[in-house]
Amino acid sequence: MAQAFLVIIGLGLLWIVIYSFLRPPTTPYMIAEGWRQGPVRQTWVPYDQIAPVMVRAVVAAEDANFCLHWGVDMSAIRLAIDEGANRGASTITQQVVKNAYLWQGRSYLRKALEALMTPFVELFWTKRRILEVYLNVAEFDRGVFGVEAAAQWYFGTTAAKLTPVQAARLAVILPDPKGRSVKRPSTALRKKAAEIVDGAETIRRDGRSSCFED
Repeated sequence: MAQAFLVIIGLGLLWIVIYSFLRPPTTPYMIAEGWRQGPVRQTWVPYDQIAPVMVRAVVAAEDANFCLHWGVDMSAIRLAIDEGANRGASTITQQVVKNAYLWQGRSYLRKALEALMTPFVELFWTKRRILEVYLNVAEFDRGVFGVEAAAQWYFGTTAAKLTPVQAARLAVILPDPKGRSVKRPSTALRKKAAEIVDGAETIRRDGRSSCFED
């Protein structure tokens, strides 16, 4: 039993190391969505073909302290506890682990595996790699995965040419891509997108983007 457990741990670590330099061919969620609704849209693009403002926008929207933690943001967790269920506390690294390796939905097993794997992703991957994978596997609409497919789907452009406003509108839907609309954003989403535009510039100016920008 102990040997089998060690083999599983070893294979898991090997999987994490492999994805530190090889792109994931697919993800469990993409496979599930493909079975459920047919082929999904995804075009992988390397980090340097994603507009810097898109990277900053997603960090500002999802994990403003991304450069300051090692996978778990304790300040965000404390704030989430204070604010209750209306606020999440998952870091981008935790979301990468969930999206690239695990499954969607809430369960103690998934959260336990996520908590176990996140420090190793931070150990073996660079911050740029974490963002590169995140932006290539995140869901932006039903069957639309990755920022390149999203840029083409919503704006008829490429990830490299996204404007600050377009980047913010993509970032603002990430917590709920099936329930929020880029093409018909509500007044609240427009306001939030404007805040993300400002937030992306703020983290550039105050150095919180230093770990993934030159």
